[in-house]
Amino acid sequence: MMRRARLPITPGTAIALIALFFALGGSAFAVGERVQSLAAAQQRCANGSVRGVATVTGNPAQGIANMPDQFTSTPALFARRFNCSGKAIQARRAEIGVYEIRFVGNSAPSAIASGVGQFSATSETLGPGLFRIRVQDVGRASAADGPFMVTIV
Repeated sequence: MMRRARLPITPGTAIALIALFFALGGSAFAVGERVQSLAAAQQRCANGSVRGVATVTGNPAQGIANMPDQFTSTPALFARRFNCSGKAIQARRAEIGVYEIRFVGNSAPSAIASGVGQFSATSETLGPGLFRIRVQDVGRASAADGPFMVTIV
């Protein structure tokens, strides 16, 4: 018959195991609390973070060329919208291939624009949260009405 070895559990070992359990549990609790406090302290519009995103496609029934020349925040004009301030995003068509987009209540100083599909886009800052987007047809290298995406930081 085989004899089964017994682990020697002395009172000192039991106390050491209990101390280890509480030490590890306390560290995990402290780390969890620290992560939660950092997440709560971070602002939605913090410097260096993405402050807004808008994909402007125009009304699907009318096309982007029929976008109004006055600022509007009509949801049908956007495929995607995010403004860290929680306020509206407004867009307007200034002329062929030139659009202006405003992130209301957002003072982001810079934007990155890209065309969607066969289009390319560039951005110009007009003021805090206000940008001019120029869209070009890549194949023709001329101003064109086409969908674009703007990310502000």
